[in-house]
Amino acid sequence: MTQLEARYAGTLEYLKVGGVILDWRFEPLKFRIAKRTWYTPDFLLIYPSRFEIHETKGFWEDDARVKWKACADLYPWLHFVAVTERKKGEFVYEHYGVPPDG
Repeated sequence: MTQLEARYAGTLEYLKVGGVILDWRFEPLKFRIAKRTWYTPDFLLIYPSRFEIHETKGFWEDDARVKWKACADLYPWLHFVAVTERKKGEFVYEHYGVPPDG
């Protein structure tokens, strides 16, 4: 894990202990988005009624954002969230795809 991913994992663990999420995993999935093109998201979050894919980025390379959005378009039953950091521990969220319920 990068330092940003480790800080975000700490936040996810806090959400898990607090009962907001059931669990989370680091890089558990790999999505095929085209021939010889794959996307491995950073985190899978497990809520009682849904799954979310979270991608942490200090800054976006063009191809990374394209893969993230293409994956969200190919797997519309998942909610995709991009997580960037304004200050250490202060996260900014960009949502894409299926809106989370409640």
